[in-house]
Amino acid sequence: MASIKRLLIGSPMETKRLKHEKLPKWKALAVFSSDALSSVAYATEEILLVLMLIGTGVFFFSLPIALAILALLVVVTLSYRQIIYAFPSGGGAYVVARDHLSTTTSLVAGAALMIDYVLTVAVSISSGVAAVTSAFPSLLPWKVHIAIALVLLLMILNLRGITESATVFAYPTYLFIISVLVLIAVGGWQLWHEGWNGFNYREHASAEHFFSSGYGVFILLRAFASGCSAMTGVEAISNGVPSFKPDSSKNAAITMGWMSFLLGTMFLGITILAAGFGVTPLEHKTVISQIGQHVFGNSIFFYLFQMVTMLILVLAANTSFAGFPQLTSIIANDRFLPRSLAARGDRLVFSNGIILLSVLAIILIVVFHGETHSLIPLYAVGVFLSFTIGQFGMVKKIWKEKDGRNAATLATIMTGMVVTGLVTIITVVAKFTQGAWLVIISIPLLVVMFYKIRAHYEKLGEQLKLDEQEWKRREQIVKPKVIIPISGVSKVVAQSVQYARSISDNITAISIIFHEDEEQRLRAKWEKFYPDIELKIIYSPYRTILSPMLDYINEVEKETKGAPVTILMPQFIVKKWWHTLLHNQTAIVLRFFLILKKDIVIATLPYHLKE
Repeated sequence: MASIKRLLIGSPMETKRLKHEKLPKWKALAVFSSDALSSVAYATEEILLVLMLIGTGVFFFSLPIALAILALLVVVTLSYRQIIYAFPSGGGAYVVARDHLSTTTSLVAGAALMIDYVLTVAVSISSGVAAVTSAFPSLLPWKVHIAIALVLLLMILNLRGITESATVFAYPTYLFIISVLVLIAVGGWQLWHEGWNGFNYREHASAEHFFSSGYGVFILLRAFASGCSAMTGVEAISNGVPSFKPDSSKNAAITMGWMSFLLGTMFLGITILAAGFGVTPLEHKTVISQIGQHVFGNSIFFYLFQMVTMLILVLAANTSFAGFPQLTSIIANDRFLPRSLAARGDRLVFSNGIILLSVLAIILIVVFHGETHSLIPLYAVGVFLSFTIGQFGMVKKIWKEKDGRNAATLATIMTGMVVTGLVTIITVVAKFTQGAWLVIISIPLLVVMFYKIRAHYEKLGEQLKLDEQEWKRREQIVKPKVIIPISGVSKVVAQSVQYARSISDNITAISIIFHEDEEQRLRAKWEKFYPDIELKIIYSPYRTILSPMLDYINEVEKETKGAPVTILMPQFIVKKWWHTLLHNQTAIVLRFFLILKKDIVIATLPYHLKE
């Protein structure tokens, strides 16, 4: 087992190497921005899917919607750059809210971010598989299986360590960036020479009456909210600032600027091409796939573009594998999540967080059958709720400082807070019945869980606290009553008796027999070797060992009146694993029941057999 683990994730790394496990900006862009950059593969399609409720005559509005989203992206980027400088320890909206709002608000942000990260993996992997099945429809029946395999592959790669995984993921990310920029350049050249043959402003005139009603405005707002899926993952850099090389805050802020510029350019370019070529969403062919086919035809470049798109969509999930474990470790250090999530594994990553994220994402993929459009409605709520909370925390922080030089920054962040808050409300209202209600319910349930975990740790700390009076009481040595369950007299039992004598003078051996004539034979042999130790023999007419054994131990526990009782279990250890199957496992079952008792100590004394 250990050799398989080493093969998959590599040899353990010393703690002192942690300071070397930091990312330069070019690698960090690939790790923390792949989610945001990859969203250009489906964000335009999400806008068009909503506008289709009215008809293709209003598809031209995808352009002003895209421009509005770009304006919001600029505002959110400026806001989160401030968070990066103010909170270099990472944690994003959770830490901002914890330090400047309230505990409950921070936990809401933490829950929203955790849900966002899980959905990012599920959506990204499902979108990547959709890109492949668009080019190779024969793979459609296997899309869930392919998605699960890809999640497991990402999990293993991330368990190998952040710098190693960053190197693997960097090249496909930059290949995607280059591919999309080439697509936009070639597609733009075609539009310039062939003319605008798609959706134009004049065509929407027939649908103008829709926008004179509240329904039409609502559809536009809903399309805007759906298109904001392009901004998912923007916050990831602020959560992972400690992963950057020094000066970590400066490098993270620069990387965020690069990411936003690339994201904005690619998103706007794809939206323009979709409108210019007149692309409409199809059931089994993505919008970006149709654009790629229009630009490259059915040449090898189209299939290469599809493969690169699939790669980036799959690797976009890696943003979550970088951010989720970091976030959960911070929440765990605050004792709102199990402490195991704050522990680094063999390769200096938060292994338990990586595994937890993988399991939750696989469950989502299976439940929603790997359908991207079924998962998207769940997606944006958590993202924009955390955006809003993080910016609200920054507004409060800057307001407290009362520095006139920060007036422009304050105005920018407040604008971002209001707009992201509106997007959150629009998304909840527009997509409530499509699945957003699941997120609305999940967030408060997670917050309740956080408080339950914190209450447990607080009660545990209170019970384990050692004061002087308790210390003096514990210093009074009381020898325990020792009970040795036996089935006969052997070397295993002899070793147990020897150890029992070293800790107590009050020793009793107990044996459960199924035939009454066994008692005399067993007692004679016992008294030959251990005449000074009491042997309790209990006849079990129904051939059960557990019940009479537990009844006897309960009686002894009552007689000792709170004094310690030690159950010393002899157990021989076999050399081959399959030999274990040849023997009963009564000791394991007995330990399971006895561990719940307050004054019972269970000790196993192993006897190792030779070959």
